[in-house]
Amino acid sequence: MGAMPRPPDGCRAVLAALLLLAVPARAEELPRKTLDECIAIALAQQPSLKAASASVEAARERVWESVASYLPQVSAGYSATRRNATLASITGISSAATGAPSRRVSNTFNFYSTGVSLTQVLFDFGQNLALIHAAQASARSVAADARTEHDTVVFNVQQAYFGLLAAYRLRDVAEETVTQNQKHLDLAQGRFDVGLAPKFDVTQAEVQLASAELNRVTARNNVELGRETLRNALGLAQPLDFDIVDVLEQPTVEIDEGEALELAYANRPELASIRAQEEAARQQVAALQRNYLPMVTGNAGYNWTGSQYPLQSSWNIGASMSLSVFNGGLTTAQVSEARANLENLRANEQVIRQNVTLDVRQALLNLRQAAESIRVAHKGLQQARENLALAEGRYQTGVGSIIEVTDAEQSLVSAEASVVQALVNYRTALASLERATAHRFTND
Repeated sequence: MGAMPRPPDGCRAVLAALLLLAVPARAEELPRKTLDECIAIALAQQPSLKAASASVEAARERVWESVASYLPQVSAGYSATRRNATLASITGISSAATGAPSRRVSNTFNFYSTGVSLTQVLFDFGQNLALIHAAQASARSVAADARTEHDTVVFNVQQAYFGLLAAYRLRDVAEETVTQNQKHLDLAQGRFDVGLAPKFDVTQAEVQLASAELNRVTARNNVELGRETLRNALGLAQPLDFDIVDVLEQPTVEIDEGEALELAYANRPELASIRAQEEAARQQVAALQRNYLPMVTGNAGYNWTGSQYPLQSSWNIGASMSLSVFNGGLTTAQVSEARANLENLRANEQVIRQNVTLDVRQALLNLRQAAESIRVAHKGLQQARENLALAEGRYQTGVGSIIEVTDAEQSLVSAEASVVQALVNYRTALASLERATAHRFTND
């Protein structure tokens, strides 16, 4: 049979180009971001933080609303009317006093009035000042609530970040498991072909490979779900265009319980918020109690009036004092209500303090358990690897069975998953402790 003719050089070039196009292009590796970079993105993008910032700004403006009543109030007005009246109704002098009957005749004419007036609270026994202090305390409470939202966003990003890292690692475990099961199937098939193993070994290996492939599909989907969870935690509308840095392998942190509790009592924004609310309530009680006392107000005005221009000018200046003698017990009821609200806030502060203590102690217990679990999981992983190596060696020499190999493989997969879960649990427990104390113990 003769040799095939060699294609011309031009055809070889075309064939080479087609082969290059047939090879799939390698996907470019996405840039990686650290945990701190992801937190910075969330702090800039999360709509909940923007809403909290707007609430803080509104609380600050309410302080200026309280200050406004302490400052002079100036108003101006102008009116133009057409009137029909007698001269007596305008001047206030009766016709009997002057004997002029013409005053009974009504006339129609234009009337103009313009002027400015000023009022100023001169003395109110500190009522407005107490209201200003109450508004300032309320603004501090809202600012503390905004810090709580800030800590919540950071914690959600940490959870999503560590969850995605776990999904990546479990996907790698699933990929490696498929490779190992394929190797076991090839070994069983080869032994069956030479009559050293029964058909059962081949079918058993095929079942294990199919199960591993199914787990790989699930693991890959979990990665996509993890990326969506992180995207949502970051407050992004578009899909993630970056990957993340693996920070699961970190040295453990030793934290004293007393130190952690002191940090929590000093830094938790929930406690700062309730304390500010208590201060606002105390100032509200003080302001309401001032309603029992008189208020002195100064006033002044300058007016121009008349039926034709130029108008006649007049001015006035004076002061007034007002005192509520009896209002049906309204002030007494308001003061009692404000005091009851203050007691409610004091009790709530104790509840929050107890919850903070519980959060810190639970986080510390979970952290210590996770640290011990990491040590135990690594030891179990080492033993599972040795067990698999022994089972594979026994099967290759014909001493062991395929069931021993598959059992050892499953034990290895479980041990690898346990290590990943222990690492994630530790990082999550540390993040929970950081949130419970409002203090950062790590710098990823």
